[in-house]
Amino acid sequence: MIRFDTVSFLTDYGTSDEFVGVVKSVIRDIATHVTVVDLTHDVAPFDVRAGSLALARCIGYVPSGVVLGVVDPGVGTDRRAVAIEVADGAGVIIGPDNGLLAPAVAMAGGAERAFELTNVEYQLRAAGATFAGRDVFGPAAAHVCNGVDLAELGPEIDPVLLLPGTVPLPRVDGDELVTEVLWVDRFGNAQLNVGPDDLPAAWGRQLQLRFGSPTDPTGTTVRRARRASNFAELAGGAVGLVLDSYGMLAVAMDQRSAADELGLVVNDQVVLVDLGDDEAAVETPVAFGRR
Repeated sequence: MIRFDTVSFLTDYGTSDEFVGVVKSVIRDIATHVTVVDLTHDVAPFDVRAGSLALARCIGYVPSGVVLGVVDPGVGTDRRAVAIEVADGAGVIIGPDNGLLAPAVAMAGGAERAFELTNVEYQLRAAGATFAGRDVFGPAAAHVCNGVDLAELGPEIDPVLLLPGTVPLPRVDGDELVTEVLWVDRFGNAQLNVGPDDLPAAWGRQLQLRFGSPTDPTGTTVRRARRASNFAELAGGAVGLVLDSYGMLAVAMDQRSAADELGLVVNDQVVLVDLGDDEAAVETPVAFGRR
């Protein structure tokens, strides 16, 4: 059986309580050879979509082994706990079947085998059912690292039945591209659900961004932006679209938080319109006080 020596760990547990440390201790107690890599534990509580996007951003860079993701607002309910084999057996992704794992599984090439974690021999006894990270997922990750086959953890399930993720796709509306803010990083760059290939080939370097209230024009902000290859090209307070480190376009400014200055938050709709390559194109005035 394949033994793994790394568990890559992502949760919404935070670090002010002992939850992360307890799960890592359980893993180490069962599989003493394992190193646990903390991807992040600062996913907003209960935000499955944010967790799924973070896990998808990480998956291409984690070492072979187990990926353990826990953002689980349905803990203790009949939602399934699952282990999913990916990448010709080079990795196993473990967590709740609530859409959290789906984007990462897809980016890893899709599920090859999937199993429900029901065998109590590979779980901890617990007084309650509200800490599955400690009692179900962590032990499963450790036992897999010890070489336990996934089939020992519970019944096999059809990967087609796994819950899909909820990542939105951009859409074309006439001469506009309707996008959404997926993520705002620590520096205030607002990643859109758009890659460079999603922009029409005929579009120039100058774009109009429109965001705010889609039903109330007085609450809509319109800004001019230019496509840039790095942040330094946006000196002087310019707004731009920069290809970020994950291959997505992000609304950005140079050494400033575009999200704070423009009032952008996750899930906001941002409409893109081509302005060609005319550097002197007129910018529509900004409406103040949206947030």
